[in-house]
Amino acid sequence: MKFGVLISEGPYTHEAADTAYNFVKSAIAKGHEVPRVFFYHDGVNVSTRLSVPPQDERNIQKQWTALAAEHGVDLVVCIAAAQRRGILDENEASRQGKDANNIAEGFRISGLGQLIEMGIQTDRLVTFGD
Repeated sequence: MKFGVLISEGPYTHEAADTAYNFVKSAIAKGHEVPRVFFYHDGVNVSTRLSVPPQDERNIQKQWTALAAEHGVDLVVCIAAAQRRGILDENEASRQGKDANNIAEGFRISGLGQLIEMGIQTDRLVTFGD
């Protein structure tokens, strides 16, 4: 089965990103495909490379980055939600006149069309968060 995943709650304030991560790992381990994860609303905060959780806590961003690298999962961050929350890649930072970017490796910024495409191309769309 091919799953698409939508995460709409932020890290460290809600379990959505953690639960989704465990779901994706388990689905892949069972032989299912998860071609894309779409981060929306506060879920985009998972993608910042500037979060620094204490050393004895999990680093959700690094977990997702490693998962994407290992399994080729496309981690898409909603552009509108990202801009509202100060998450920018190099292109968006330049376009918006900002002097820095903060998107983590393995994530990319795109529009809602990627969410719609994911819904069309997968067998199930699983959402985590409100």
